[in-house]
Amino acid sequence: MTIIYALSGIALNHKTDWNPSYDISHVQVQWPDMPSGNLTREQVLQYLSGHGDEDLYKKHYYPEPGRLKIFIDHGSYDIDRGSGQGYKETIRKRPVFFEVNFLHYNPGQAWMWFSDIFSGALILLAITGLFVLKGRNGITGRGWWLTTIGLVLPLIGLIFYL
Repeated sequence: MTIIYALSGIALNHKTDWNPSYDISHVQVQWPDMPSGNLTREQVLQYLSGHGDEDLYKKHYYPEPGRLKIFIDHGSYDIDRGSGQGYKETIRKRPVFFEVNFLHYNPGQAWMWFSDIFSGALILLAITGLFVLKGRNGITGRGWWLTTIGLVLPLIGLIFYL
């Protein structure tokens, strides 16, 4: 559990730099001599067969005049009708990160309760850990300094970011 929340915490901290759950790629495509008018399913499948994606076809439509959108399993094509140029976007789940992020976002009521109990256990572990060692290594000795540092650093972060 600690590893799940640590990995997903790191991934979510950097979600402005990358998508922690999905790997999204874009590849330039070209449809030379694209037929005019509304394309039939067969015409689109013929085009997709040139890319090895004919078995992945779901549907196609025109989101705006002059633009064709083709949906396939785990991705899509977006093509300019005038030039025939566009891109293919594919989406795949990132191994491990997708699953830990899914759990981090509490997928259901049972997981929420389990997560709350785990969090409570971590709080209990942290508090009781303050008093495990006795003497100069305990809370009245070196532990006091470590506890103070552990309280001051988050306070500095709050002051800095607020």
